[in-house]
Amino acid sequence: MAADKERLDILLVEQGFFLTREKAKASIMAGLVQVDEEPIDKAGTKVLRSSRILVKGAIHPYVSRGGLKLEKALKLFNIDLNGITMLDIGASTGGFTDCALQHGAAYVYAVDVGYNQLDWSMRSHPQVKVMERTNFRFMKLEDLEGQQPAFASIDVSFISLKLILPPLKSILAEQGSVVALIKPQFEAGRDKVPKTGVVRDPSVHTEVLQTVLGFAEEAGFYLQGLTFSPIRGGEGNVEFLAYFQSASPQSIVSSQLKDEWIQQVVIDAQKLQNSSGG
Repeated sequence: MAADKERLDILLVEQGFFLTREKAKASIMAGLVQVDEEPIDKAGTKVLRSSRILVKGAIHPYVSRGGLKLEKALKLFNIDLNGITMLDIGASTGGFTDCALQHGAAYVYAVDVGYNQLDWSMRSHPQVKVMERTNFRFMKLEDLEGQQPAFASIDVSFISLKLILPPLKSILAEQGSVVALIKPQFEAGRDKVPKTGVVRDPSVHTEVLQTVLGFAEEAGFYLQGLTFSPIRGGEGNVEFLAYFQSASPQSIVSSQLKDEWIQQVVIDAQKLQNSSGG
């Protein structure tokens, strides 16, 4: 399908190799980019989104670029993971898990409904409990063999956060905190998601954020920060990072401030979308 392919320069921005298409094009023209081990020197070359892209000289600090998403949240919201036991919900290849460990997490429950995706370096890590073939919707605290988690990261697809947050509330420590990826393509109604699967309409982004953040508060998770993901999701979707605390009412952000945050982050996300050819 045509939707499974994209210009190489756009993919390089989407996947976090470069901040702008101009920088991506320069590296492509310089012969620094390989796709499935074949050098590509034309920025407009259409390649499969599933292709393995290598940029010579690029330094990736985590087992997958997904770790850069959590890294942004940790830095922007001043989250301290030192000594923390945490849940990585939707662990996949382990980018979030790797990022958390490198930022001081003591132990990570790496939970995923899939199987055999986690990078070997994470799978064999003594501070990681691999919980594959596990549907988090049905998890309980007693399913965890060690300490109760005080932090959770969420990066799930094809499911709404509305199905993840309620069981998390019963598992997370009372004063725990959460960084969750909000993905419009999986939160908006079917009539709001184009056949391409890419949600570009800022009004839909706004509606999704209002709905998810409202639900989160009803579930006992109070918003502390909101930003956009530095890396676009599947098919090029803009995604958002929300920081919640499961804490006392004095931590609640006012409705007015929350609306201001939503308005600003949607504007910022549109700039990201436009800068990478969306």
